[in-house]
Amino acid sequence: MRDYAIVVQSNGLAPEPIEIPPPGPGEVRIRQTAVALSFADLRARLSTVPGSSAVGVVEAAGRRAGFAVGERVAYAAGPPGAYVSVRNVPATAVVPVPDAISDEDAAAVLDKGLLAWALLRQVYPVQAGETVVFHAAAGGVGLLAGQWLSHLGARAIGTVGSADKVRLAVENGYDEVVLYRTDDLAARAHDLTDGAGVPVVYDPIGAATFEMSLAALRPRGLLVSFGAISGPVTGVDLSALEGSLSVVRPRLADYLPDATTLRAAASELFGLVDAGVIRPNLRQRFDLADAGKAQEALESRATVGATVLLP
Repeated sequence: MRDYAIVVQSNGLAPEPIEIPPPGPGEVRIRQTAVALSFADLRARLSTVPGSSAVGVVEAAGRRAGFAVGERVAYAAGPPGAYVSVRNVPATAVVPVPDAISDEDAAAVLDKGLLAWALLRQVYPVQAGETVVFHAAAGGVGLLAGQWLSHLGARAIGTVGSADKVRLAVENGYDEVVLYRTDDLAARAHDLTDGAGVPVVYDPIGAATFEMSLAALRPRGLLVSFGAISGPVTGVDLSALEGSLSVVRPRLADYLPDATTLRAAASELFGLVDAGVIRPNLRQRFDLADAGKAQEALESRATVGATVLLP
């Protein structure tokens, strides 16, 4: 097949042929080998190309790009449009991929791993000995976060939506796992902290877990709301924050303001992968041409861990 992009059409995703111009100054053209799948891809608008993270090989480089032809590279939190076989990307959004890490593993871990880095190392820097709550512990970000929290020496309470995901969460570093639909998360969090509550709750679920997340916090605790899988939180009464509680809605790009920060974060992440501290948890592979099926599986919660699309 000639070079193509997967485009959002009125009846779903479909491939369309593309022609890519030579890279401009400060750009690299990447022949992509693996594309990350994420929930954010489901929000792509009509006539656009989804995706924001992929891995590949530099096929051509513009002036002052700083990368060589043939170099293995990746990007995440970059310009949208990753569902393609080849594309030009600003070199400032690109990071080198270590030889010890495969293309598929790099694609599986980079975007979710950088988010975990921002959450655990920047938004609220978790310290050894702290007890924290992380919702959706068996999701792509949650699995990486559990491993990272274990590495940091924290006690991690993970939440999952069904009993069949408990074992997976435990295998990925969670010390306690709560079924958030039926169990009393706040009571468990307070029991494990001698009645104090936890300093931070990381929540990508949204409306369904907002109140229980606040109830699990200690005074001056922080709710990190970084998603809305169950729907957005609306109509918030500020009195719910009584107890000097805070809520933050982080955006990854704000924690990766320049190429230097991005490459340092990616280097830390890839170093942990290379050392075996973090496992990518790649569980599903789809051909890029079957991106529609991959998105359907993701949306129906039929996937576990990471999924990559292969051009």
